[in-house]
Formats: sequence, structure tokens, C-alpha cells
Amino acid sequence: MTHPLDLPMDTLATYLEANVAGFRGPLTATKFKGGQSNPTYRIDAASGAYVLRRKPPGKLLPSAHAVDREFRVLQALHGTQVPVAQPLHLCEDESIIGSMFYLMAFVDGRIFWDPSLPDQTPAERADIYTAIVDALAALHAIDPAAVGLADYGKPGNYFERQLRRWTEQYRASETRPIAAMDALIDALPARCPADDGAVALAHGDFRIDNLMFHRDEARVIAIVDWELSTLGHPLADLGYFCMALRLPRNPALPGLAGLDRAALGIASEAELLARYAERSGRPIPEDWPFVLAFSFFRLAAIAQGVAKRAEQGNASNDQAVQAGRMVEMLAVMGMEVLGA
Repeated sequence: MTHPLDLPMDTLATYLEANVAGFRGPLTATKFKGGQSNPTYRIDAASGAYVLRRKPPGKLLPSAHAVDREFRVLQALHGTQVPVAQPLHLCEDESIIGSMFYLMAFVDGRIFWDPSLPDQTPAERADIYTAIVDALAALHAIDPAAVGLADYGKPGNYFERQLRRWTEQYRASETRPIAAMDALIDALPARCPADDGAVALAHGDFRIDNLMFHRDEARVIAIVDWELSTLGHPLADLGYFCMALRLPRNPALPGLAGLDRAALGIASEAELLARYAERSGRPIPEDWPFVLAFSFFRLAAIAQGVAKRAEQGNASNDQAVQAGRMVEMLAVMGMEVLGA
């Protein structure tokens, strides 16, 4: 359970009763595992179960932790072929719990924290990975303008803009010099592909533990954690997801490196790319290594931000310090995939 000082239960209950149709207190809150960027809680009230996501307390990087953007995406996607939790209320008044937050419906499903899916059979693993790729293709099939998100980001030159943005974010949260990260920041712009005009709603953190699955079926019933979403190049999400095939078996961010994926029933990278191309109609570019290296760079920049918050004492879970240690490893892997 959360500490009473973490969420003011009575104040929150009174506020939600006044602003969310059908909500009735009293309430209790339990902080979810993960969600280290924006703290996330299960809210159990007399009227049922809900989920609350808030900005973390303390000094934050510019444009980070945009829970209002998350709420906007949920509103846009709810009812489309992209499964998301039902958004219920956005509270921009920081005086209620100390930071902006939103409330959404609770989705009762399974979350797989380990991409090796240790409790599943090979056939189940195969079906789950197929469902993941199909969910990603469904997301990228959404016309942003048709769901009111035409202005959700700048169209075009996605990789170029993201390289600039995350380099700035990394420099703003840098705690020590990391030679491999400096080398990656120098190498990526020269490999950045020309803009091909592809624009989609990009999730920005598309990995297996940000997907909720049906209790009994290999079916995604909710994509969660939209904090990093924007209008972007669809292959960025695919590259980010495929990183898991290469990441080591790190407890902070478990990957699949060194495992016999064929024996496990998990598709190879080539098979995943072929499935995505088939379902989306989008060809995989020749310079796929750039897409992967960009993904390693971006995750390293994100991890550095977590490390900085840990140093300042306002990261929201115990893995924050471990994430900081991962920055150099990710940068090295990015350089390796580039062939540099």
C-alpha cells in the first residue's frame, strides 16, 4: 500500500466524487510495479477499480512526464482498433495531490515482465509475439488526423528531430562523461536516413511490459504508458521493440540475448520484421542497423534521465539506480550494431 503522505486519500476521494461520474469513495491506493517515470497506482473505491497516473514530484526536465498528452492519446484511441484503457478524467490542478494526474478505467489483464515468457509454452509464446506485432501494425494504421491528433507532433524528419531532442535531454541529465555515448551521438547523424514521408502515431516505449494481454487468449487488450508518444516514424517503434532480442538478461530490463529463441517458440528478428511488413504494408529499410542503433541511443538517454532523478532523490522505484548503470552498456551496443 502507498504511504498516506504519498496520496492524500480523503482529498482525492472527495475530488474524484465531484469530477468523475459514478465514482464513490472511500478509496485505497496501491502503487504498481514499474512505471518509474510516471508513478502509477491502482485505486480501489466503493464504485470499483481504477488506475491513476501522476507526474512525479520534484524538479523535472522540460517536456517530460506529460500525463496530459497521455490522456489526450487515450481519448483519441479509445473505441478504435487500438486497445487502450478508457480515460475518465484529467486533473491539471496540482493542489489536489501535489502534481497533475489522470484517472482511467482498470483493465484486468496479464502483463509479461520477462520477454522470454518463462511460464508459457512454445506455441503460446509464438502466438503472443504474433499478437504484439499485429497490435503495433494496428497502431500504425491509425490516421492521426482522423482521431484528432494531426497536431500531436511535427510530421517529417522524425529521426533527425529525435536525435536532437534526446541528445539535449541526455546532456541535461548527464551525471558523468560516457565515451561510448559521446561516440554514438557523433555517429548517428551521418547515418540518419532521408525523410521518406512516413508518419504514424508512434508509441515511443513499445515493449512487452507496456502491453496488457487477455487472461486466457494471446490478445493485446490494452497498450499502456503513452508518455513518449508523438507523431513519428513507425519503424522507430519496431526498432525499439526489437532491441529486446539483443538486450542481455538484465533484471532491470530483461532481454533475450543468449537464449535459444527458436526452441522457446519466439520468432527471429527477420520473422518479426516480415510479419510487420506483411501486416502494415511498410517495407523494412536497408539501413535497419540505424533504426536499431537509434533505439539503443534513445533508451540510453531515457535511462540517463532516470539516473539523474535517482541522484536528485525523486525517481519512483528502486530500479532507477540500475537504469543509470545501463547507459554505457546501451551506448556500446548501439555502436556495435552500427558496425562502428
